Amino acid sequence: MLPIIRLPKSLQLKLHAATGAALMAHKGQDIDFARPLGEPALLAPSSVSWRIFKNPIALYIGGISAVILELADPAVRSGVWNHSTFRTDPMGRLRRTGLAAMVTIYGARSVAEPMIAAVVRRHAKVTGETPAGVPFCANDSALLEWVHATASFSFAQAYNRYVAPLSGAEMSAWYLEGVPVSRLYGAVAAPSTENEMRELFDSARGRLERSDIIFEFLQIMRDAPVLPIQLRWMQRTMVRAAVELIPAWTRECLGIDASYGLRRWEGSAVKLAGAFADRVVLTESPASQSCLRLGLPPTFLYG
Repeated sequence: MLPIIRLPKSLQLKLHAATGAALMAHKGQDIDFARPLGEPALLAPSSVSWRIFKNPIALYIGGISAVILELADPAVRSGVWNHSTFRTDPMGRLRRTGLAAMVTIYGARSVAEPMIAAVVRRHAKVTGETPAGVPFCANDSALLEWVHATASFSFAQAYNRYVAPLSGAEMSAWYLEGVPVSRLYGAVAAPSTENEMRELFDSARGRLERSDIIFEFLQIMRDAPVLPIQLRWMQRTMVRAAVELIPAWTRECLGIDASYGLRRWEGSAVKLAGAFADRVVLTESPASQSCLRLGLPPTFLYG
């Protein structure tokens, strides 16, 4: 077991501000993860989900990978790109998505359930047609299942590859933990096992397609001021790390060649960053604050 890393308070606050700006904070939507005292979340602190979502490196890389896979589906792509602010306000969109993920995993039930219900209501208003003229609704269960599946796959693979290996039992627990949460969002038949995940990906082979929007998204994620300027090189490296998580046949289908992936030395750098982030206790983070809400020490997930 690697030791917990305790940073000086001033440095902790700077790191929390940096990760919060990229993944959690959103003006006007501050959430107190330390309240209400004693109220459980949708998932238990002992869950694999709580452990994975505490790691900002896994979240960032997994989030980009998930969006690439979402944009590969023409209906999801039309909904995301034409009915959100990704192009005009990528940082705002990232923060809202990051905040929703944090509340879903760590927030008290009385906070998480109304937030999810509000998301479902917003999705019900998102309708349209793909470029091929196929109608879609964002609340369609098949689309929601693809979105949930791509997120589950990507976050687990990001943690497994760049932070710490997940055992077969941990991977099975991860997928099972996602089932009740996915149903709240409307994905009633989301994969609950690795085999079901593979079957869903195989069934999508004839549906996924190349789009310039995917490459526009990758450019945005390379250039958007997500991380402080001193760490911008790492941001571009993490985008390439996300590309590496996409199954080879999918990258080929999407026209994403090797130039978008990691360079030879970069994989080790990402792994070092992921392992380091997994030992640094950010006491102001949603993970630590939620532990405090439940009477656990802020270091609970790092032991």
